[in-house]
Amino acid sequence: MAFTRATGKHRAPSRMTRRSANIAGIATLATAGVVGTLASPAVAAPSAAADTGLTQAIVIGDTIADQVGAQADAQKQAAAKAKAKAEAEAAAKAKAEQRAKEAREAKERAAREAERKRLNTFVAPISDSYVSTGYKTGGSLWSSGSHTGIDFHAASGTSVHAVGLGTVVEAGWGGAYGNNVVIKMNDGTYTQYGHLSVIQVSVGQPVEPGQQIALSGNTGNTTGPHLHFEARTGPDYGSDIDPVAYLRSHGVSV
Repeated sequence: MAFTRATGKHRAPSRMTRRSANIAGIATLATAGVVGTLASPAVAAPSAAADTGLTQAIVIGDTIADQVGAQADAQKQAAAKAKAKAEAEAAAKAKAEQRAKEAREAKERAAREAERKRLNTFVAPISDSYVSTGYKTGGSLWSSGSHTGIDFHAASGTSVHAVGLGTVVEAGWGGAYGNNVVIKMNDGTYTQYGHLSVIQVSVGQPVEPGQQIALSGNTGNTTGPHLHFEARTGPDYGSDIDPVAYLRSHGVSV
C-alpha cells in the first residue's frame, strides 16, 4: 500500500541536510576563487605596507637627525662666538679700566708732586718790593747797634706773606718790633715780620708759602711804614742770621 505526503504542508530540512548544503556552498566559493581573492590581499598587504612604512620612517628619521645635528652645531658655534665676544669685551673693559686707573694714579702723583713743590717753595714776604735797609746796618736806631734783619719798602696796608710752610708761634705786640708775627718754619728755622698795622693769623695756625698773614704798617720803633723781616735759628732775639742769604738759599731773589 502506497503512502503520499499531504498537499500544502512542508517540513523543515533536517540537520544533516543543512550541513550538506553549507559544505556545498563553501566548495562552490572555493572553486570560484572568491575565497582566494578575498584572502590574497590579506596575506600580501602586510608585507607591502610594512616595507613601505619602514623605508619612509628611516628616510624621515635620518632627515630629522641631520636637521637636529646641524641645529646643535649651529647653536654650539653661536655659543662659542658669544663666549669669545664676551671674553674679548671683558678683556677690553679690563684694559680700559687699567689705563684709566694708571692715568688717574699718574694725575694724582703729579698733583701730589706739584703740591709738594708748592709747599717747599719760598716766596718774598712783600711782592714787587726791594730791600731799603740791609742786614747788619749800623746806627743808633737799633738797640744792638746794628740791624738784625732787613727792611722791605712798603706803604701801610701792603699785603705781607708767609715766606714758606710753617706754624705761627707768636702773633701780637713785640715791643720795638711793634705788631709782629713769628713763624716756625718746617725746616726748623724761624722768620719774623715786624711793624705791622694788622695781624691776620693766630698762634698755632699753620701757614703756607705766599699766604697773607698781615698788612704792613708803622708800629713800634720805626721812622716810617715798611716791613721788618728777620730770619733766625731760634725763636728768640739774638739768634738772627742773614735774611738775604736765607731767602736766596730757598730760591727767592732779593
